[in-house]
Amino acid sequence: MLPKLKEARYQGDYRVWLKFADGIEGEVDLENELWGQVFETLKQKALLAKLSLDKELDTIVWPNGADFAPEFLYQKLCPNYVLKPTPKSGAA
Repeated sequence: MLPKLKEARYQGDYRVWLKFADGIEGEVDLENELWGQVFETLKQKALLAKLSLDKELDTIVWPNGADFAPEFLYQKLCPNYVLKPTPKSGAA
């Protein structure tokens, strides 16, 4: 099952506070994740601060179209987390 992000706040610098539906919460530093065409502009802290929670995607998004997968963010808080595939019906 995919983690569902329920709350998010910009904390300053490149840090974001997150809270997931299962109660896991904490601060994530995204500085080393801001590379590539879409994320490069988020190095401007004023733009990074404009994050919002997309309730349909259950993750954080920015006005420039950038977003991080909720399972990626969850793994930043819980390094041992591994997304397990859903078993197909009828599988042993």
